[in-house]
Amino acid sequence: MAVATRRTSLRIGVIAAVAVSVAVSAAVWSGTGAASARHLTKAKTVMTRKVGKYGVILVNSKGLTLYMFVPDKRKKVTCKGSCAVIWPYLKLKSGQKPTAGGAAKKSLLGTYKVAGGLVVSYNRWPLYTYITDKKPGQTRGQGLNNSGGLWYVLSPSGKVIKK
Repeated sequence: MAVATRRTSLRIGVIAAVAVSVAVSAAVWSGTGAASARHLTKAKTVMTRKVGKYGVILVNSKGLTLYMFVPDKRKKVTCKGSCAVIWPYLKLKSGQKPTAGGAAKKSLLGTYKVAGGLVVSYNRWPLYTYITDKKPGQTRGQGLNNSGGLWYVLSPSGKVIKK
């Protein structure tokens, strides 16, 4: 009887995790909810900050680290679905334009269209935050092989920092 109870509890846990993932994904893609609201910006879109051993890197308007995803190959947004839940895009509402602050260069800013808006790019790399970076200066996503590829921070010149 205990084995059956454990299996039932495990199934309920898996179903609950899937439901939460679907709900968060829907909120991100529909442009509603905290996940997407956190990434729709009104202040300077891309800024810079000196962060430990990486030097000056790109951050969003709240000081959270911005990352590039190697599989994007500076051509398109490839992080979608559950990937975009873990690595939320730096999004703009349709009609908004990205802006630069600090040492970030306006000439390197761009956008890619996705369902629900625009993803900000820098030197043609779509930009993402990492869900576990909660405070300015955190770089927990640096060098991770996650969601199908490697993630790195960018310098103000648009170069990938791999150290």
